[in-house]
Amino acid sequence: MGYPTRLLSEGERIDLELRPHWKALVLPVIMLLVACGAAGFLLTVSPSPSKTSGEISWIAIGVVALAVILYFTVRPWLHWLFSNYVITNRRLIIRLGFVHRVGRDLPLEKINDVSFRHDSILDRMLGCGTLVVESAGEHGQVLLNDIPRVEETQREISTLISGDPAAGATARA
Repeated sequence: MGYPTRLLSEGERIDLELRPHWKALVLPVIMLLVACGAAGFLLTVSPSPSKTSGEISWIAIGVVALAVILYFTVRPWLHWLFSNYVITNRRLIIRLGFVHRVGRDLPLEKINDVSFRHDSILDRMLGCGTLVVESAGEHGQVLLNDIPRVEETQREISTLISGDPAAGATARA
């Protein structure tokens, strides 16, 4: 599900399309496994559904398990799926959310500084981190968390800002 090219202006091309690093999905997957395991265990130790009390307990376990899975697994997955960071030769496009959609475009000529940081040793090992974009606009600093290949992304944006005509060649190669 890439960024629609119909939303680009004439002569604009996409250099990088990113979404948050896959590590953002590790905890939701663990929660899915824990919820399924706990529900399975509770179903085996609860009375059989042929009895009235057993039927109510099975329904309660199912409802609680479904609520936990929706909140701790499906919601973060949808957040990850609908978080898009697109870097074109003219702007940085940020699109977040599914129902409550938030968008922000930063023209590259308004960006003053781009830096990155690895917030943990795990971020450094995985190559992801936080991209810090400082713009001349009223919002100032924008933090983009869990960006994959954060150092390469920072270098690509810096190259595009400098106006190098060969910018983007490394991203498309």
